[in-house]
Amino acid sequence: MTTDDHVVFIVDDDESIREALGELLETHGIHTIAFGSAGEYVGGKKPDVPACLILDVELPDINGLELQRQIAEGDHPPIVFITGHGDIPSSVRAIKHGAVDFLTKPFSDADLMAAVHTAISQDREKRSERAELSLLRQRYLELTPREREVLPLVVSGLLNKQAASELGISEVTLQIHRRNVMQKMGTASLADLVRIAERLEIPVTHSRRAGGN
Repeated sequence: MTTDDHVVFIVDDDESIREALGELLETHGIHTIAFGSAGEYVGGKKPDVPACLILDVELPDINGLELQRQIAEGDHPPIVFITGHGDIPSSVRAIKHGAVDFLTKPFSDADLMAAVHTAISQDREKRSERAELSLLRQRYLELTPREREVLPLVVSGLLNKQAASELGISEVTLQIHRRNVMQKMGTASLADLVRIAERLEIPVTHSRRAGGN
């Protein structure tokens, strides 16, 4: 029985290989979608779930390594390369650019399954991180203009009175804005807020850095 909460995409121009891989993965409860070329994969419909891409190096349209390069900027699933003509330069290039593994045919079922499970786990983690980052960005957009001015001053380490002076407001008003920022960003401590600012790449004030509040 297969599950639909993850999928493995198979891109290989050899139909017998696609079928064999599909049967193997299906016996392990993994849903598969097969493509005969890089073009079919790029243009095909793909469910938005954690995934792994099993990619043959030699394809009829473009080289699998070239496809890896072309999709590198997007949110593509981790790649497990398979090839009948493995060489060290190709494997090094593939791994250097993020491939989970580079398997030379014939490879063992155990090696393939280990690589696939690793890839799916990596994709789950990446998706979780992207979702969390998207939520943080949405929370940041919900801050008022003044709160967006307060945030970088607070995480820079300025004292409340220093940050208030920087903005030309009272310390009490600064404290209110600071509390609102913490609440809206869902943080319980300054340390958490600093980590969020780093993830959102919010510039901080360094010229008047100080400790405490």
